[in-house]
Amino acid sequence: MAQDFPFDHFLKLNNKNTSQNSMDSFNNQFRDENSANLENLNSQAFQDEELSIINQEILNHLKTVVPELKFKTYFDNNLELKSINETIVHFEVKTAFIKKSVELYLEEITKALYNVLGTQYEVQIISKDQTDYQLGTSQINKSAQSSGKSFNDVKFTLDLTPTRDDLASKAHAQYIEHMNPNQSGIIIDRSKTFDNFIVGPTNNMAQAASKAVAQNPGKNGKYPSLYIHSNSGLGKTHLLHSVANEINEKHPGLTICLITARDFMDEMITLMKNNRINEFVKKYTEKVDVLMIDDIHELKNKEGTQDQFFHVFNEMHNKGKQLIFTSDKRPKEIDGISERIKTRLQWGLVVDIQPPDLETRIAILRRKMEGLDLYVTEDVLTLIASRIKTNIRELEGSLVRLKAVSELMNVEIEIDLVREQLMLPNSESEKAITIEHVAKATAQYFRIPLADLKSKGRSQDITKARHIAMYLARKIANAKQQEIGSFFGGRDHSSVIHAVSTIAEKVKLDSALSKDINSIESNL
Repeated sequence: MAQDFPFDHFLKLNNKNTSQNSMDSFNNQFRDENSANLENLNSQAFQDEELSIINQEILNHLKTVVPELKFKTYFDNNLELKSINETIVHFEVKTAFIKKSVELYLEEITKALYNVLGTQYEVQIISKDQTDYQLGTSQINKSAQSSGKSFNDVKFTLDLTPTRDDLASKAHAQYIEHMNPNQSGIIIDRSKTFDNFIVGPTNNMAQAASKAVAQNPGKNGKYPSLYIHSNSGLGKTHLLHSVANEINEKHPGLTICLITARDFMDEMITLMKNNRINEFVKKYTEKVDVLMIDDIHELKNKEGTQDQFFHVFNEMHNKGKQLIFTSDKRPKEIDGISERIKTRLQWGLVVDIQPPDLETRIAILRRKMEGLDLYVTEDVLTLIASRIKTNIRELEGSLVRLKAVSELMNVEIEIDLVREQLMLPNSESEKAITIEHVAKATAQYFRIPLADLKSKGRSQDITKARHIAMYLARKIANAKQQEIGSFFGGRDHSSVIHAVSTIAEKVKLDSALSKDINSIESNL
């Protein structure tokens, strides 16, 4: 019965060529499918969970080498490992703006991959908007094929107009770059000079000392060793570049080395690995006339680098060469630095920079405004300066952001825009500073009863505090002389003028007084 079944009718075994063609077709299909399966297996060699673990390890590495603000903006919850094949690793980020910033760290990403997987890969970064565009094109091709039309016959529109979020992201990227400039491999910035360094009562000593060093560096000058300390963003690095530029102009024969402590350490480690440490010491002690190290506190807990620095310092100091250091702390406050180095850092002049007062902050904004070729009203400048008090880089960064937003979104820089972009409270929640606010803050700072400031008392402590309160009432509260005199015990306008002018003159020379005033102002 089975022999009577018409196999030939279904399988066409009576045609050898057709049979062979069928077998060849089957084999080709099998090979194609098998190849596709192998390729698919290779691409899926790492499961999603494994990719996630590898991604986290890479982020952990990047967190140690990328500035914190840049890491949070460009990498954290943003950089996603998508696939790993034999030679290429693909990462995805949200936007093209972020892609550009992430690609600056390709070397570190590659290094992290090698540490995790033990294999050298080529790293490619793809932005999600780019991926979406490619997917859209692919869908158009499929649509054209299914409809029988050629690609050229298919019409489509692609809206490339950036959204408000895209523009805000680009403006924020410019702000981030301003706030976190690349500090490795310092090149002397010709734009940073003493002429465009805004001097105020909180930085006048540091500026004057730096200027003296630039005019007469080394053993014949006043300060062969200078140490400047302050919180971040108050102008230390600007002064280093100013010194370097002026020395280049007035003493072109001197060799200057401006370097960060981290780069100093990396250079030493590289030469030590190659058994060339003698070249390291010789370079600084014989070839360099002016050594400026930014952020010297970065040498903490680095005993090997500290040993070499100790020898470099001694040799250069003994030869009468110029040494300048900056830090965020006084020498004696740096943990992880040996006592012998702390002692040497204090051999020369140690000066500090405090946060600028309101007038200086407004002057800094005016200078930055000119540099950006930007016009901002005095009301806007005063608003910004009254809110951002402790960091010049952040102060200037506010104008960088506003300029970017203004140009990208084609809007005027007005009070409402400033409040929105800088996240300032609106006028309803603001509290105007009055004479009474100033008086209470001054009395609290000096631990003097408010009644004493308003009394006729003439003791030295009370008189000093009262004069400062009058000065701040005029400067911050913008109170009239008659109002100030009436509040402080019914004094006439001439007494107010005398008090205000006396403090205004003293604050230019007395750093302790400027610190007192700045502290009271910050409390307000």
